Amino acid sequence: MANDIETLLGESPIMAILRNMTPDAAVALAHRAWDLGIDLVEVPIQTPDAVPSLEAVIRAGAERGKLVGSGTIVTVEQVEVSKRLGAAFSVAPGLNRDVAEASTRLAVPHLPGIATATEIQDAVGMGFTWVKAFPAAVLGTSWFATMRGPFPNVRFVATGGMDAGNARAFLAAGVSTVAVGAALADPNQVDLLAEILAEPRS
Repeated sequence: MANDIETLLGESPIMAILRNMTPDAAVALAHRAWDLGIDLVEVPIQTPDAVPSLEAVIRAGAERGKLVGSGTIVTVEQVEVSKRLGAAFSVAPGLNRDVAEASTRLAVPHLPGIATATEIQDAVGMGFTWVKAFPAAVLGTSWFATMRGPFPNVRFVATGGMDAGNARAFLAAGVSTVAVGAALADPNQVDLLAEILAEPRS
Protein backbone atom coordinates (compact mmCIF):
# COMPACT_ATOMS: atom_id res chain seq x y z
CA MET A 1 0.00 0.00 0.00
CA ALA A 2 1.44 3.36 -1.02
CA ASN A 3 1.73 5.66 1.95
CA ASP A 4 2.49 9.05 0.46
CA ILE A 5 1.10 11.33 -2.21
CA GLU A 6 4.35 11.35 -4.19
CA THR A 7 4.19 7.57 -4.62
CA LEU A 8 0.49 7.65 -5.45
CA LEU A 9 0.45 10.56 -7.90
CA GLY A 10 4.01 10.78 -9.14
CA GLU A 11 3.57 8.91 -12.42
CA SER A 12 -0.10 9.65 -13.13
CA PRO A 13 -0.87 12.60 -15.43
CA ILE A 14 -4.64 12.09 -15.15
CA MET A 15 -6.94 11.43 -12.20
CA ALA A 16 -10.63 10.55 -12.49
CA ILE A 17 -13.19 12.25 -10.22
CA LEU A 18 -16.47 10.37 -9.85
CA ARG A 19 -18.84 12.91 -8.31
CA ASN A 20 -22.58 12.68 -7.60
CA MET A 21 -23.00 9.14 -8.88
CA THR A 22 -24.87 6.12 -7.60
CA PRO A 23 -22.65 3.26 -6.43
CA ASP A 24 -23.33 1.27 -9.60
CA ALA A 25 -22.63 4.22 -11.89
CA ALA A 26 -19.47 5.14 -9.99
CA VAL A 27 -18.15 1.59 -10.20
CA ALA A 28 -18.90 1.40 -13.92
CA LEU A 29 -17.06 4.64 -14.62
CA ALA A 30 -14.18 3.60 -12.38
CA HIS A 31 -13.75 0.44 -14.45
CA ARG A 32 -13.81 2.57 -17.58
CA ALA A 33 -11.06 4.78 -16.15
CA TRP A 34 -8.94 1.79 -15.14
CA ASP A 35 -9.42 0.15 -18.53
CA LEU A 36 -8.23 3.38 -20.12
CA GLY A 37 -5.09 3.37 -17.99
CA ILE A 38 -6.14 5.97 -15.44
CA ASP A 39 -5.00 4.41 -12.17
CA LEU A 40 -5.99 7.31 -9.92
CA VAL A 41 -9.67 7.49 -8.98
CA GLU A 42 -11.25 9.86 -6.47
CA VAL A 43 -14.82 9.65 -5.18
CA PRO A 44 -16.00 12.86 -3.46
CA ILE A 45 -18.07 12.43 -0.29
CA GLN A 46 -19.35 15.96 0.12
CA THR A 47 -22.61 14.58 1.54
CA PRO A 48 -23.31 11.41 3.56
CA ASP A 49 -25.29 9.85 0.72
CA ALA A 50 -22.11 9.78 -1.38
CA VAL A 51 -20.31 7.50 1.06
CA PRO A 52 -21.82 4.26 -0.35
CA SER A 53 -20.37 5.18 -3.76
CA LEU A 54 -16.90 5.58 -2.27
CA GLU A 55 -17.27 2.27 -0.47
CA ALA A 56 -18.38 0.51 -3.66
CA VAL A 57 -15.53 1.89 -5.76
CA ILE A 58 -12.95 1.02 -3.07
CA ARG A 59 -14.30 -2.53 -3.09
CA ALA A 60 -14.12 -2.68 -6.90
CA GLY A 61 -10.62 -1.24 -6.85
CA ALA A 62 -9.45 -3.86 -4.38
CA GLU A 63 -10.54 -6.58 -6.79
CA ARG A 64 -8.35 -5.04 -9.50
CA GLY A 65 -5.47 -3.94 -7.32
CA LYS A 66 -6.34 -0.25 -7.75
CA LEU A 67 -6.16 2.41 -5.04
CA VAL A 68 -9.11 4.76 -4.58
CA GLY A 69 -9.18 8.12 -2.80
CA SER A 70 -11.89 10.17 -1.14
CA GLY A 71 -12.60 13.74 -2.17
CA THR A 72 -14.19 16.98 -0.98
CA ILE A 73 -12.85 16.29 2.50
CA VAL A 74 -13.64 19.30 4.70
CA THR A 75 -14.09 17.76 8.17
CA VAL A 76 -12.16 15.48 10.49
CA GLU A 77 -15.16 13.14 10.48
CA GLN A 78 -14.82 12.68 6.72
CA VAL A 79 -11.16 11.78 7.18
CA GLU A 80 -12.21 9.17 9.74
CA VAL A 81 -14.80 7.75 7.35
CA SER A 82 -12.17 7.63 4.60
CA LYS A 83 -9.80 5.72 6.85
CA ARG A 84 -12.51 3.29 7.97
CA LEU A 85 -13.48 2.48 4.37
CA GLY A 86 -9.88 2.04 3.26
CA ALA A 87 -9.40 5.12 1.07
CA ALA A 88 -5.81 5.31 -0.16
CA PHE A 89 -5.71 9.11 -0.01
CA SER A 90 -7.92 12.12 0.68
CA VAL A 91 -8.42 15.31 -1.32
CA ALA A 92 -9.71 18.62 0.01
CA PRO A 93 -11.06 21.68 -1.82
CA GLY A 94 -9.20 23.94 0.61
CA LEU A 95 -6.43 24.07 3.18
CA ASN A 96 -7.58 23.19 6.71
CA ARG A 97 -5.10 22.40 9.47
CA ASP A 98 -7.48 20.16 11.45
CA VAL A 99 -8.22 18.05 8.37
CA ALA A 100 -4.55 17.91 7.42
CA GLU A 101 -3.49 16.88 10.91
CA ALA A 102 -6.21 14.22 11.11
CA SER A 103 -5.04 12.78 7.80
CA THR A 104 -1.48 12.60 9.09
CA ARG A 105 -2.57 11.06 12.38
CA LEU A 106 -4.65 8.41 10.61
CA ALA A 107 -2.00 7.79 7.94
CA VAL A 108 -4.26 8.82 5.06
CA PRO A 109 -2.09 10.67 2.50
CA HIS A 110 -3.69 14.08 1.98
CA LEU A 111 -3.90 16.50 -0.94
CA PRO A 112 -4.93 19.96 0.32
CA GLY A 113 -6.61 22.51 -1.91
CA ILE A 114 -5.08 25.91 -2.65
CA ALA A 115 -5.75 28.90 -4.91
CA THR A 116 -3.24 31.55 -3.78
CA ALA A 117 0.47 31.93 -3.12
CA THR A 118 -0.27 32.41 0.58
CA GLU A 119 -2.12 29.09 0.72
CA ILE A 120 0.71 27.33 -1.10
CA GLN A 121 3.19 28.75 1.40
CA ASP A 122 0.99 27.65 4.30
CA ALA A 123 0.66 24.16 2.81
CA VAL A 124 4.43 23.91 2.42
CA GLY A 125 4.76 25.01 6.04
CA MET A 126 2.53 22.08 7.02
CA GLY A 127 4.83 19.71 5.16
CA PHE A 128 2.93 19.29 1.90
CA THR A 129 4.78 19.19 -1.41
CA TRP A 130 1.71 18.21 -3.47
CA VAL A 131 -1.34 20.49 -3.60
CA LYS A 132 -4.63 20.59 -5.45
CA ALA A 133 -5.18 23.85 -7.33
CA PHE A 134 -8.88 24.66 -7.50
CA PRO A 135 -10.58 25.97 -9.59
CA ALA A 136 -7.82 25.37 -12.12
CA ALA A 137 -9.67 26.55 -15.24
CA VAL A 138 -10.39 29.87 -13.55
CA LEU A 139 -6.79 30.23 -12.36
CA GLY A 140 -5.53 29.54 -15.89
CA THR A 141 -2.33 28.03 -17.26
CA SER A 142 -0.29 31.20 -16.71
CA TRP A 143 -1.02 31.02 -12.98
CA PHE A 144 0.69 27.63 -12.75
CA ALA A 145 3.66 28.75 -14.80
CA THR A 146 4.04 31.78 -12.53
CA MET A 147 3.75 29.80 -9.28
CA ARG A 148 6.55 27.48 -10.34
CA GLY A 149 8.91 30.44 -9.83
CA PRO A 150 8.59 30.91 -6.05
CA PHE A 151 7.58 27.28 -5.44
CA PRO A 152 9.80 25.12 -7.68
CA ASN A 153 9.45 22.05 -5.46
CA VAL A 154 5.65 22.07 -5.22
CA ARG A 155 3.69 19.68 -7.43
CA PHE A 156 0.24 20.74 -8.62
CA VAL A 157 -2.91 18.74 -9.34
CA ALA A 158 -5.25 20.83 -11.50
CA THR A 159 -8.92 20.37 -10.63
CA GLY A 160 -12.03 22.21 -11.78
CA GLY A 161 -12.97 22.67 -15.44
CA MET A 162 -10.45 20.13 -16.69
CA ASP A 163 -11.09 17.89 -19.70
CA ALA A 164 -9.31 16.28 -22.61
CA GLY A 165 -9.41 19.55 -24.51
CA ASN A 166 -7.33 21.58 -22.08
CA ALA A 167 -5.36 18.89 -20.21
CA ARG A 168 -2.26 19.17 -22.41
CA ALA A 169 -2.03 22.93 -21.94
CA PHE A 170 -2.11 22.61 -18.17
CA LEU A 171 0.41 19.76 -18.15
CA ALA A 172 2.69 21.89 -20.34
CA ALA A 173 2.34 24.76 -17.87
CA GLY A 174 3.84 22.64 -15.11
CA VAL A 175 0.88 20.77 -13.69
CA SER A 176 1.78 17.23 -12.62
CA THR A 177 -1.70 15.74 -12.71
CA VAL A 178 -4.98 16.84 -14.29
CA ALA A 179 -8.18 15.68 -12.59
CA VAL A 180 -11.12 15.09 -14.93
CA GLY A 181 -14.71 14.19 -14.22
CA ALA A 182 -17.39 14.49 -16.88
CA ALA A 183 -14.81 13.93 -19.64
CA LEU A 184 -14.74 10.22 -18.83
CA ALA A 185 -18.41 9.87 -19.64
CA ASP A 186 -17.99 11.57 -23.04
CA PRO A 187 -17.05 9.04 -25.75
CA ASN A 188 -15.59 11.84 -27.87
CA GLN A 189 -13.01 12.61 -25.19
CA VAL A 190 -11.96 9.11 -24.23
CA ASP A 191 -9.64 8.70 -27.21
CA LEU A 192 -8.01 12.05 -26.46
CA LEU A 193 -7.41 11.06 -22.86
CA ALA A 194 -5.86 7.80 -24.04
CA GLU A 195 -3.49 9.75 -26.29
CA ILE A 196 -2.42 11.96 -23.38
CA LEU A 197 -1.76 8.92 -21.22
CA ALA A 198 0.38 7.38 -23.95
CA GLU A 199 2.57 10.46 -24.36
CA PRO A 200 6.01 10.41 -22.69
CA ARG A 201 6.37 12.60 -19.61
CA SER A 202 9.19 15.11 -19.46
